[in-house]
Amino acid sequence: MKYATTILVFCVAALLSLGLVMLYSSSMSQSGATYPVAQVIWCGLGLLAAGGVACVDYRHFKKISFPLFLLAIALLVLVLVPSSVSVKAGGARRWLNIAHQSFQPSELAKLSLVILLAHYAERYQRFMPALGRGLVVPGLFISLTLSLIFLEPDWGTTLLLAAVSGIVLLVAGVRWRYFFPPLILGAITFVLFLLNNPVRMKRIFSWINPDETKEGVGYQAWQAMLALGSGGWSGLGLGNGRQKFGFLPEHQTDFIFANIGEELGLIATLSVVAAFVMLLICGVYIAWHARDTFGLLLGTGLTFLIGLQAFINVGVVTSALPNKGLPLPFISRGGSNLFLMLVCVGLLLSVARRAADQRAPMTRALDLDETMIPQIA
Repeated sequence: MKYATTILVFCVAALLSLGLVMLYSSSMSQSGATYPVAQVIWCGLGLLAAGGVACVDYRHFKKISFPLFLLAIALLVLVLVPSSVSVKAGGARRWLNIAHQSFQPSELAKLSLVILLAHYAERYQRFMPALGRGLVVPGLFISLTLSLIFLEPDWGTTLLLAAVSGIVLLVAGVRWRYFFPPLILGAITFVLFLLNNPVRMKRIFSWINPDETKEGVGYQAWQAMLALGSGGWSGLGLGNGRQKFGFLPEHQTDFIFANIGEELGLIATLSVVAAFVMLLICGVYIAWHARDTFGLLLGTGLTFLIGLQAFINVGVVTSALPNKGLPLPFISRGGSNLFLMLVCVGLLLSVARRAADQRAPMTRALDLDETMIPQIA
């Protein structure tokens, strides 16, 4: 466990350091840019929160799992209602602006849903193989959260959270024969919405035919590939990237991986991928050696929340996946996402600190006084 936590902390520290350096490099293309300073502040706050969470017994979060979920749902509803605090940008309502600080309620929804599912699955462990309590009830929590995020609209986060939720339920013991029908139904529903959304259909066609759309819808993806290609093995040198000067949109957020490739080369981009792979392996190891079922499921959900988001971002930037905006964890500009990712790391460290040499049986009894999830008859 000591090696797993050490490697985990080292990978996160390396990714954070690289992110701050690359954001400073990105700011060279914009005179008076203040986001590197804001990123440092958010990083400091996130590290403090991660340290605090790591020192707290993760099992205490079971007591607030349901209230935290209700808070996240309330904020998701608030962001959809036109008001002085909800911010609409790019045709989407994803942000709340309070005290001149904007944040995405969907980030809190990610964390709260993972904690709630882990708590629920431990509470009703013996019922998880059944259809009703094992899939239908947690499916209601998942569907409510995903629907509100989908309406923003934020399709990338919807798919990410759906995948993470499915992994948690499968690890908890949901049977495949019950899991497949709603999975297929959800996929069909998503495709139908996709076919009736001209903007996203253009992105799909652009992904299939990048050469034909490089001057239009596929411009961003094409410029990202040019950036990665021009970097070669060792890159053009820190600060010497050209695509950030008005050629590559969102070079400091969703497409910062292309900026890394251009300035630091293939070696740096492969190192970033290797860091996330090691983070994923360490997270799974910590989850597997957790003291109880709640720790197992919580660690699994948090690990795949970080890992899948990273690999989706890398896939989009390298044109392995269609264009969809998701930040690169610990590196991309974005305060609320960075804060959430660091809190997830803190929770993983809390699970690791209290891990036993042998995990307790998954049917371990739970004191009913510790929970705030209402009993389901």
